[in-house]
Amino acid sequence: MTCLFVRRTVMMLNLFCWISFIFLMMSCDHSPDTTGWIEKQVTSGDYGHFINPVQAFSPDNQWIVYDTRNDGGKIGATGTIERVNLASGEQEVIYQTAGQTVHGPGVGAAAYAPHKDQVIFIHGIRNSDESRPYDLSRRTGVGVMPDVPDSVIFYDARDVVPPFTAGALRGGSHAHSWSADGQWITFTYNDAIMDQLAQAGGDVEDLRMIGVITPWTAVDMPADTDGENNSGEYFTMIVSRVTEKPAPGSDEISKAYEDGWIGQNGYLDASGQRQRRSIAFLGDVRSAAGETITEVFVVDLPEEMPDLSDEEQLRGTETTRPLPLSSVQQRRVTFTTDRKYPGVQGPRQWMKSMPDGSRLFFMMKDDDGIVQIFSVSPNGGEINQITDNDFSIETSFDIDPEGKWLAYGASQKLYRTHIDSGKTECLLPEVDPDFSSLHSVQWSRDGKMLAYNRRVKAGDTTWYHIFTLAPADE
Repeated sequence: MTCLFVRRTVMMLNLFCWISFIFLMMSCDHSPDTTGWIEKQVTSGDYGHFINPVQAFSPDNQWIVYDTRNDGGKIGATGTIERVNLASGEQEVIYQTAGQTVHGPGVGAAAYAPHKDQVIFIHGIRNSDESRPYDLSRRTGVGVMPDVPDSVIFYDARDVVPPFTAGALRGGSHAHSWSADGQWITFTYNDAIMDQLAQAGGDVEDLRMIGVITPWTAVDMPADTDGENNSGEYFTMIVSRVTEKPAPGSDEISKAYEDGWIGQNGYLDASGQRQRRSIAFLGDVRSAAGETITEVFVVDLPEEMPDLSDEEQLRGTETTRPLPLSSVQQRRVTFTTDRKYPGVQGPRQWMKSMPDGSRLFFMMKDDDGIVQIFSVSPNGGEINQITDNDFSIETSFDIDPEGKWLAYGASQKLYRTHIDSGKTECLLPEVDPDFSSLHSVQWSRDGKMLAYNRRVKAGDTTWYHIFTLAPADE
């Protein structure tokens, strides 16, 4: 009788263990190999704490910078940039707009420089009011040095008065991203002159483009009575070419966006030469059937400032948008129109690359319609599938500084995938039911932790807060 009781007890224990194991597997949707990662909410307060999808960590990984939106589309109504200390939880204001209203000027999308205590963020035009509110073409790149009181840096000059100025923009820069050496900044751009023509019923459209802020020279602008223009401490230029009506089956694009620098020091081109400064971005082409398909493009940039005497196209005219340097040509590197699910797809994403620049990463649907991460060489060629999950990725993704791991989210959980093996691990199998809206997953600069946003329930509302996830032994 005693032996029978023992055997039944052992069987019940084994059954319990198997049920527990299966439940854990289901709760994480994938291999639970990684345990002991600890999630920590690092911000507090009944207001938004909205991090940029890239470069939110300070160079020493002690701070995360953010704006105070509680709605991703409310930059124009947001007047504060803050940062939080990850050790102490201290939150401090590093910039506050003057005369902030629901119409602007507005700030948001703050990004830390990689090697110095300096931040750049979107800033609406300072004369914003009800009649001329914050808008896509009415913003610029402004920054501060948090430990230097009253430091304000206007990165890009603005000139919306003909005949315009080489090195100045005619509209709004946004989604700023530092190069690995901190010397250049890439951004997406909407042109105010084209926007005005489009609103007047012309044949042109306000098409998104890619530009760069370079250290070549400062651009001084005379003061204007309307407060529309400003000087800039750097030289800016557009580097993409767009058109309202791309020819079907061609490499022409109607939109350039979601850009990212290639490599820590560029990449090796097809001839084996190092191209130091290059940007990967998404571009919308037209298939032979006329469908809009998003593909990956690359543009290579000169290191030194060229002779600009024959580069009048940089300025643009009253009826044409500004164009890149004559030596700068964009190049299509993916051709996916024949796939079952063609084109880059999935949640909003920004182009990423290996530290050595050898591979570009982006999301598409596999043949089962599941959003996965793929890669391609910046020189073009074969596209390789990296993840092989049974669920679709639901957030943007990031690559750790050593180029070993991809990190992303799905169903409010955090995952990482080993780039070489394709093995996926769930880092956080259990999520508080009061959490929602996971986004902006990114590695710290030393690769020791992840940071991201979640909405946290507080009574009848929810607030965006910043979280970190790190191994328990870190």
